[in-house]
Amino acid sequence: MNVKLVTDSTCYIDENTLKELDIKTVHLTVNFPDESFDETSVPYDYFYKKIEKSNTIPTSSQPTLAEIYNTFKEIVSRGEAVLGVFLSSKMSGTYATALSAKQMILEKYPHAIINILDSKTNCMAMGIQVVEGAMMAQAGKKMEEVIQTVEHVSKRVQFLFVPSSLQYLIKGGRIGGASALIGSLLQIRPILYVNDGMTDVMGRIRGTRKAINHMLHILNEDAKNYGLKHLLVHHIHDSNQGKQLAEKLTAQYDRIVPSLPVGPVIGAHVGPGTVGIVYSTNK
Repeated sequence: MNVKLVTDSTCYIDENTLKELDIKTVHLTVNFPDESFDETSVPYDYFYKKIEKSNTIPTSSQPTLAEIYNTFKEIVSRGEAVLGVFLSSKMSGTYATALSAKQMILEKYPHAIINILDSKTNCMAMGIQVVEGAMMAQAGKKMEEVIQTVEHVSKRVQFLFVPSSLQYLIKGGRIGGASALIGSLLQIRPILYVNDGMTDVMGRIRGTRKAINHMLHILNEDAKNYGLKHLLVHHIHDSNQGKQLAEKLTAQYDRIVPSLPVGPVIGAHVGPGTVGIVYSTNK
């Protein structure tokens, strides 16, 4: 039975790859006081310019149960199996909603095969899991093998990032006021990472450039100790900085390192100017 991958819009996999690997996505929504929209339906520039002018951080809504149900139904009605890989369950209710959709599908299609995985991360740290799984599925591998591949990557993927300011972390309540004031005055930059499904602080460095260099030091040590399989740069509304970092890593590791934008749902919490790296190791 053919396996089809389903994920959500916070993977930020590029459109060509989604089409090439026939990956289906369900969409999260961004909500401002005056408008709401699917995060894939507007240019990223429009969104980031809007939050720069806003005093509040927009909220986000998970994909509807109906959208996930209909996506699963379309696949299983063709006699194909579904493997869903979704945004961390500690960050969103998307995973839980997918489980509900699965149960509804099984009531109508009792012989359907649907497996749902919690990526325990977001952005291309999730995207890499989905792409690797989709490649296995496209090669005709069985569900068990595809799941093993996704879980193998999940245990070995890392997402590190450095915000350009503390403004959006403050607005989102992710850093205390006093700590924020001191951090801003001293130009302290946290090195953030996704740890067991939650955003956490790996370290605090004075100065953005030093923080980015320390982030790259962590990458270098992991590459040296465990071998490097995937590597890419993420940026939030700062293509120039993303490009510069990608070019530096391309030269250092003698491989093409892409620079990919982060969309509205995840980007709003950390803010424009943020740059990060996603990588996975061989062991």
